[in-house]
Amino acid sequence: MKKIEKKQIRTFVGEVVSDNMDKTIVVEMVRTYTHPVFHKTMHKAKKYKVHDESEQAKKGDMVEFYEGRPVSKTKYMYLARVVPAHTINQ
Repeated sequence: MKKIEKKQIRTFVGEVVSDNMDKTIVVEMVRTYTHPVFHKTMHKAKKYKVHDESEQAKKGDMVEFYEGRPVSKTKYMYLARVVPAHTINQ
C-alpha cells in the first residue's frame, strides 16, 4: 500500500504595495540574509501578484499568502489572511 504524502504549503508575509487591479494585489516580500563572502546583512525584495477574491486587503496592509495553482500567466499566489497590526514585530 502506498503512503500518500500531503504537499507542504509554503506561506509568506509581505506588504501590499498596490491594490489597483480587480481581485489582485501586488505584495512585496523582503528577505534578509547574510552575504556568504562579505558577512554583511543584505535585503532582497520580490513582488508577487496575489489573488484576493473578496478584495479585503488594502495598500499598506501586511498580508499572509501562500503558493497554489496558477490563476493566470503571472499570478499563482493566494491570500490567506490580513495580518493584524498588533501582531507584527517592528
